Amino acid sequence: MEHLLYLVHRIPYPPNKGDKIRSYHLLRHLAERYHVHLGTFVDDADDWQHTDTVKKLCASTHFAALDPLKSRVRSLGALLTNGVLSVDYYRNAGLQEWVRQAMREHGISRVLVFSSPMAQYVMDYAQARRVIDFVDIDSDKWRQYAEKKPWPMSWLYGHEARQLLAYERHVAQRFDASLFVSQPEAEMFRQLAPESHARIGYFSNGVDTDYFAPSAALVNPYTDGKPAIAFTGAMDYWPNVDAVQWFADEVFPSVLKARPGAQFYIVGARPTAQVQALASRPGIHVTGTVPDVRPYIAYASVAVAPLRIARGIQNKVLEAMAMARPVVVSPQALEGIKAEPGRDIVLAQDAGQTVAAVNTLLSTPDTTIGAAARKKVIDLYGWTSNLSRVDSLLEAGTPAAMAC
Repeated sequence: MEHLLYLVHRIPYPPNKGDKIRSYHLLRHLAERYHVHLGTFVDDADDWQHTDTVKKLCASTHFAALDPLKSRVRSLGALLTNGVLSVDYYRNAGLQEWVRQAMREHGISRVLVFSSPMAQYVMDYAQARRVIDFVDIDSDKWRQYAEKKPWPMSWLYGHEARQLLAYERHVAQRFDASLFVSQPEAEMFRQLAPESHARIGYFSNGVDTDYFAPSAALVNPYTDGKPAIAFTGAMDYWPNVDAVQWFADEVFPSVLKARPGAQFYIVGARPTAQVQALASRPGIHVTGTVPDVRPYIAYASVAVAPLRIARGIQNKVLEAMAMARPVVVSPQALEGIKAEPGRDIVLAQDAGQTVAAVNTLLSTPDTTIGAAARKKVIDLYGWTSNLSRVDSLLEAGTPAAMAC
């Protein structure tokens, strides 16, 4: 087998958490075909326990410690040089030196980069076949943040949106192929970076439908027997924080009025102070980290994904669909997912529609939507078929637009 360098902004494990789902399945897929040399950051103390598991999939590894607070402060220096905050946040001399050694010692000719800030480590290796998985258009997330935040944060986020887009375009020009999480995401980037149009493609996220299955032997976490509404996701991620705050303010009071016993569960690690404060409201529960999110999905009467800021495909939606739960989504959360509203999923355009949809599902459970949702995931979102698109891109002479 040939050698491949794989650079990821966060350790790609465990495989059931947020942005690690896609990067983990990519690692496992690559390890079956290459000797993988993995360079990654560890930004959560709890994740150091996973390094030995990850090492078993790799020929060599480098784990760089990252302190989020110190990195945020350090990255502000980019404002003085008109640089990119996101790139400086992930700048690390030790990782750069490890990349140099790995490229030289192993004669690496193929590189896969996961997330745009990691491209900085291989910009000088034009002799290698370089593919980047942007996943989402991160610069557009910053643009959306700028629209939601007051000054001076709106200025800061707007500045980062502009600088990061210029960097994303630069990377796309230098790399052999650029990938995104969905066709709409790829098409949007083609409009933003027309000079790289022919080398932009996508592959969809997948779901382990054996793991996320309605038949799994799981213990009901809702011991009071009251109908539960579940939201899952990392709760220090601002789009998730914004979504649950909006649901708690604009939707749940009306739901609670119609169904006094209803409970809203916010399930996810590292809840911010803003999220924790929601637990003081009637019927709202903030779990923090849980060993397994599946019971909270499996026994929920309805799952919700009322995101107002989103890019790409939402894993939380696919996972709930795979567990045959009816899911109420905003238009932003549905973006990139090939599900038919009214059959596979419930689309709510605003607060009024969200209230109506949740109340209907609480009062009249609909098993047909959940069954159709799981079938859709099985048919379209298997990891094996989606990841096969990456293989040809790592071999020379295959334009991304042709492969995807």
